[in-house]
Amino acid sequence: MTVTRKPRRGEPPPGVTADRPEPREQAGGIDFDALYHAHFRSLTLQLAAYCGDLPQAQDLVQEAFCLAFARWSRVSRYDDPVAWVRRVAWNLATSRWRRLRTAQSWLRRQREEHAPGPGPERVALTAALAQLPANHRRAVVLHYLADLSVGQIAEQEGVPEGTVKSWLHRGRTALAVQLAGENGGKKDA
Repeated sequence: MTVTRKPRRGEPPPGVTADRPEPREQAGGIDFDALYHAHFRSLTLQLAAYCGDLPQAQDLVQEAFCLAFARWSRVSRYDDPVAWVRRVAWNLATSRWRRLRTAQSWLRRQREEHAPGPGPERVALTAALAQLPANHRRAVVLHYLADLSVGQIAEQEGVPEGTVKSWLHRGRTALAVQLAGENGGKKDA
């Protein structure tokens, strides 16, 4: 009968005994796990002092070790693989800082400009336009706000120019009546 249990923290993995230490050298160079456990904390502290943010420093060092692991067959043959990991982590920190600076610069240029709300005249005009039939409203808006000619409106709407002129006349007349009613029948001088 075989009994297995979870390894406890601080214990060597199964198959490694205290009298037989874990091999630190591999046939191709240094053992990655040993290098990681020996230098992760010191590299994290260095990066935390540089960037001022411990969680960010941990992420940067972890990413540098991931890159080293992906290239471990080459990195393990360097004279000082820790120097390679350190340089990569510092380069990652610098790149992240540059991206952050660029993003903040872009955000500063994207200032939100506050426009004042519509005045009472604009509100009255919008309400009066809403009371017009759709074709009259479209003709008035296209002619006076979009600066289209009668011919351009007729072509866009697929109707004769005389129809557009009629829509404009009826729309202006209805707007004049509605806006005069809003002003209480007062004429501006």
